[in-house]
Amino acid sequence: MGPLLLTVLFTGCTGAQQQSAEQETIPEVTVEQPQEKAQPDKKDFLIAIDLGHQSWEIDMSATEPNAPGSSVMKAKATTGTMGTFSGTYEYDLNLDISLRLRELLKQQGFSTLLTRENNETAISNAERATMANDAGADILLRIHANGSENPEASGALALVPSAENAYVGNLSEQSTHLAQTILQSYCGATGIENLGVQYNDTMTGINWSAQPVVILEMGFMTNEHDDLAMAQDAFRQTMAEGIAEGVKMYFETVE
Repeated sequence: MGPLLLTVLFTGCTGAQQQSAEQETIPEVTVEQPQEKAQPDKKDFLIAIDLGHQSWEIDMSATEPNAPGSSVMKAKATTGTMGTFSGTYEYDLNLDISLRLRELLKQQGFSTLLTRENNETAISNAERATMANDAGADILLRIHANGSENPEASGALALVPSAENAYVGNLSEQSTHLAQTILQSYCGATGIENLGVQYNDTMTGINWSAQPVVILEMGFMTNEHDDLAMAQDAFRQTMAEGIAEGVKMYFETVE
């Protein structure tokens, strides 16, 4: 809205007073109206969702650089874990949660990008990050589930690059904030224990990222409680809702 012009008028003058008033130039008073701070529209944010792993039938054993220009070579992708008690494959769980998450984020007004939409897509960890980079994603959220030789290990955690990461150290602070926000929301919604944020500089999908990046380990599929809970349809919807709310909260707290 432009400046509002208010003209001050005098009434009730007679005789000489009226003649004097007519000869006097009344200055215009300009009142500046306060401008509301523009808030970014959620449709301006692109959320890249990377569904960890793929079917065990897809051979991803060929290697690729662990980071741009790195001489360290790692397998393009791995097969992931599976539910000790439910028999659910991690790649199936990741797909289901990510599809639910996409719909919830769309309902909130976000744009989304999935790195795969089925379990047969052969796409490496570096290619997943590059896909998000090329699309101009604002964040890269990598959906995973955990496994351990210790069946008592339980809870959710997040992996992010450290500030000392030679390739993406500049993303550490924002990635950490993103991870903390999502974990808080996710664990609050599901009741899964919050194991906090861990720094990891060896993950190819992190080292190739150009935007804040988080690997969310939703729970341990080798733990009876976590595994059987994550196998339930209603609980999976709660998981996705907790993640979506965390994404929303993150963008509400960043400029």
